[in-house]
Amino acid sequence: MVHNLIVGDFRGKLFPVNPKAEFIHSIKAYPSILDIPDPVDLAILVIPAAAVNAVADECGRKGVKGLVVVTAGFRETGEEGLAREEALRKIALRYKMRLVGPNCLGVFNADPAVSLNATFAPGIPGNGKVGFVSQSGALGIAIWTEMQNLGVGFSQFASIGNKVDVAGNALIEYWEDDPATQVIGLYIESFGDPRRFLGLARRVTRQKPIIMVKSGRTAAGARAASSHTGALAGLDNATDALLRQTGVIRARAIGDMLAMILGFTKCPLPEGPRVAILTNAGGPGIMATDALIGHGLSVAALPEETQAQLREKLPPEATTTNPVDMIAGATAENYGHCLKVLIECDEVDQIIVGFVPPVMINPMEVMRHIAESARGSKKPIFMVLMAEEHYYRRIPGEIPDAPPLYRYPEEAARTAAEMWNHVKWTRRDPGRIPVIDADRGAARRIVEEEGTPGEYLDPDAAFRLLGAYGFPLSPWRRVTTVEEAVTASNELGYPAVLKVAGRKIVHKSDVGGVVLGIRNPLEMEGAFARIRRAMEELGLDPAEEGCLVQHQETASREVILGMSTDPAIGPVLLFGLGGKYVEVMQDVTLRVHPITDVEAGEMVESIRGYALLTGVRGEESVALPVLHDALLRLSALVGDLPEVAEIDLNPFLVSPEADSCRIVDARIRIAGE
Repeated sequence: MVHNLIVGDFRGKLFPVNPKAEFIHSIKAYPSILDIPDPVDLAILVIPAAAVNAVADECGRKGVKGLVVVTAGFRETGEEGLAREEALRKIALRYKMRLVGPNCLGVFNADPAVSLNATFAPGIPGNGKVGFVSQSGALGIAIWTEMQNLGVGFSQFASIGNKVDVAGNALIEYWEDDPATQVIGLYIESFGDPRRFLGLARRVTRQKPIIMVKSGRTAAGARAASSHTGALAGLDNATDALLRQTGVIRARAIGDMLAMILGFTKCPLPEGPRVAILTNAGGPGIMATDALIGHGLSVAALPEETQAQLREKLPPEATTTNPVDMIAGATAENYGHCLKVLIECDEVDQIIVGFVPPVMINPMEVMRHIAESARGSKKPIFMVLMAEEHYYRRIPGEIPDAPPLYRYPEEAARTAAEMWNHVKWTRRDPGRIPVIDADRGAARRIVEEEGTPGEYLDPDAAFRLLGAYGFPLSPWRRVTTVEEAVTASNELGYPAVLKVAGRKIVHKSDVGGVVLGIRNPLEMEGAFARIRRAMEELGLDPAEEGCLVQHQETASREVILGMSTDPAIGPVLLFGLGGKYVEVMQDVTLRVHPITDVEAGEMVESIRGYALLTGVRGEESVALPVLHDALLRLSALVGDLPEVAEIDLNPFLVSPEADSCRIVDARIRIAGE
């Protein structure tokens, strides 16, 4: 650590502390921090875990402002380590010291006025534009090393380890206003404060891209859930929803993230989605085309004037439509000329240049011509070089202003797509969270007086709770006798529906707890008897469970609205095609609470079956504003009543007429103690 600080040319005073050494690296050492005569801003602790807290206390008494605790042996080791970590946290709070770590790689600040390499990672990256956070020290070293190989520098780097104090949110907030940081990269394993991250990242990504790798995507981390919404919102879907709402770009692997960082740091942002492909081989051109279309970009249509300019320096066998295939004999000069033509073409927003080196062409010469032609371009240019490994090491050092370099077309296409997505995000209307009229007092009384921790509300109470928030509901009556059922169906009208109303059955149709199409009082009597027998077979008391009677609504389409509580992220809202096959179809979309009016519309529009709602084969569109409004009411309910852990509104029957849209079934579970 001391060696790295010296080699990195730290622009400040350095005080080694060691009770047994007179000097370290030819610098006078002190037995304790309390023996240092000068004030100390930052203390870096690389000592046995058992000694950390005593030394941290000395740092506090010395007036140190910040601690970087590299030492491991805390929460990650078990109960004893957890207790040690909690004691360390309290020491930092007592003395108002900011703390990075413990169990971390260290920190790095490339600002020439500071030049602090307080890490034990090998080598020193250049001064660059990337602020990077890694929760893992081992992956931090891998990223640190690969960034040097790519010729991309950090503005600052922090390995936060157990993140007792300083975590990703604090660093994102700092980098928001840091002019040296233009791109933010994150490797995290868990969200410390998802709600704060949601608001912070939404704001920051409108100025700077944030690229994240979030580990922990497998089923082993999913929470068991009994409802439709809980099952559909499990696994890693909540994290995807959170990042989608914040404009954060999610990379699926470290290499994926580094590819995107390379593009964002070395290219201007695109003005549009139209991409030109320039290559000397047909295969890479086809691969690039497929990847671009798959990511939602378009292959630019080149005007005849542009194609004529391309043909001026190309053989007759070349193809000047897009992709532009110059054929294998294309020279460095061909690349330079054609790239300049494409840069000048108004119908092109981005360019992917592919080169597969034939024996007779020097790849370095081609790269120099490409770099020269690309210099000063206001359009992003991505270079795909399918060559021997040593070229990927040579080019960043020998041609530092070369376009970002990729091994395969798919990497370049994904980067181009995410850069355009980022631009669209910065131009997007963020929307607002409207104030919803609701009888919040009545809703609060229902939850407090009729809710049982860990259990579902009685369906009658669930409908009354939804009614307090103005949801469109199918009228209902709760009944316990056959006489009451007949009276209710006569009042509500036929055809009628009878369903069990108890708390203990989640999926009523699975146990014979629903009878549809009841046409008269006699059929209602028979339906009541059937449901009574079904309850008795399950060992339930029919009188205690009760039933609901509703008029059978008619609607052309069914949707689901819901909410479940992710243990790491919090409430997650769901919308999708509904009905009893909802878990089979899995055509749903998620957003983390709260949502804006714009996000409510996006939820409805982003499901695969959206066309079914807008109308196919001569059908009319359903009343989409009703769905938007219902999602906003759901978001308001969730925010007002944190005791509610899970909601299923399925099916929600929707029609072209707003007055005909009705929620016909609802399940609401109260959080356990």
